[in-house]
Amino acid sequence: MSKIRLGAEDIQSINLFEKLTGAKARDIVHEGDTICFLVNKEDMGLAIGKKGCNIEKAKTAFGKNIYVIEYAEDLSTLAKNIFYPAEIRNVRLSGDGKTITITSFRKHRRTIIGPGGERIKLARKLTDRYFGAGDINIDAP
Repeated sequence: MSKIRLGAEDIQSINLFEKLTGAKARDIVHEGDTICFLVNKEDMGLAIGKKGCNIEKAKTAFGKNIYVIEYAEDLSTLAKNIFYPAEIRNVRLSGDGKTITITSFRKHRRTIIGPGGERIKLARKLTDRYFGAGDINIDAP
């Protein structure tokens, strides 16, 4: 994993998110009308809040859709966290380490891709950033 550099706007967004939720954000990724915050496992409860109230506060403050994803050190767990609640059966990294193949059920395909393809785009950015694998194939027979 290479060192991640955040710009001033990203740092301001992370600070606002942390102030609103009380959760520590490790990273932020933007995709269109969506912001994704990567948080540590122990901070997921804080980030979400009771009945999702902290996510709602963040949505209101940023005026965008908010995804909160639990950080993981390994690719398979991170992929499962990114695509939750879709059930991911298997995560394979290609021989060259540039392509990830996600195996799931056909009924979860829409959840994996997300509205307008935003979830898969966020996943590509995150997996490229942390594992150098920027292409994701979905195998959902």
